Amino acid sequence: MKGIILAGGKGTRLYPLTQSLVKQLLPIYDKPMIYYPLSVLMLAGIKEILIISTPKDIDKFRDIFQDGNYLGIKIKYEKQDCPNGIAEAFIIGEKFVGNDDVCLMLGDNLIYGQGLAKLLQESKSKVKNENNSVIFANNVHNPSAYGVVEFDLNNKIISLEEKPENPKSNYGVTGLYFFPNDVVKIAKNVQPSYNGELEIMSINKEYLRLGRINMELLGRGYTWLDAGTHESLLEASNFVRFIESRQGIKIGCIEEIAYNLGYISKEHLINLSNKLLKNSYGKYLLKVANLQN
Repeated sequence: MKGIILAGGKGTRLYPLTQSLVKQLLPIYDKPMIYYPLSVLMLAGIKEILIISTPKDIDKFRDIFQDGNYLGIKIKYEKQDCPNGIAEAFIIGEKFVGNDDVCLMLGDNLIYGQGLAKLLQESKSKVKNENNSVIFANNVHNPSAYGVVEFDLNNKIISLEEKPENPKSNYGVTGLYFFPNDVVKIAKNVQPSYNGELEIMSINKEYLRLGRINMELLGRGYTWLDAGTHESLLEASNFVRFIESRQGIKIGCIEEIAYNLGYISKEHLINLSNKLLKNSYGKYLLKVANLQN
């Protein structure tokens, strides 16, 4: 399976912060926003990742991650000329996806919880073994602001709606999606919505129509944050700071994940930490490498 991070858009909800910096590179506490979705794809065991961003911003991501080799993964880049919708990611990434299944995560989403890696791995296996898509849902207090999923007692999806005025449930669809390879074909047949965008919900509804969609509930113990507004950006930063200061761990630490997964050696992690020893992030990497108590 391959992974895509959609890190485009104009970031209008975060204006004026996004006048000089693309949204997905704004800080969530001690890391750029994009570290968090990248860490999720890595936890899913995905080693080939495509970052899609605007022509103006794509080189900023390339400057940070280069080809991904320092993390033991492969990262490629493509441009989205205009913000034509999330579903366009599969059209842009068609050549990259090739014959593989694909996981898409939005560049402004953060998901955290005990057992997340196992859940991601299980979802990846469902796509491979059942040829079904997998979406994730989380209880939200303002479902009208999200895509909403209605489901029965067996977690079987009944309906999907995009930002409904009268939501049929309090569960919003997160910005993390697992799809079989035919999502590219389905995306090409999506018709623009009223605002001219190719909506990801149209793809999800097509898989629902085909009876090929599964849902995972992110229940208690999981946190999903969409850091696309000033308020949610601050909320995400406060959440990360609280967890990291209380538990002494880091959320979304891509170097640590690469090391734990065996993608990079202990010596390589030490080398990475040595470049950052003047701050807490570098000291943390050194601690992970078991050279500091």
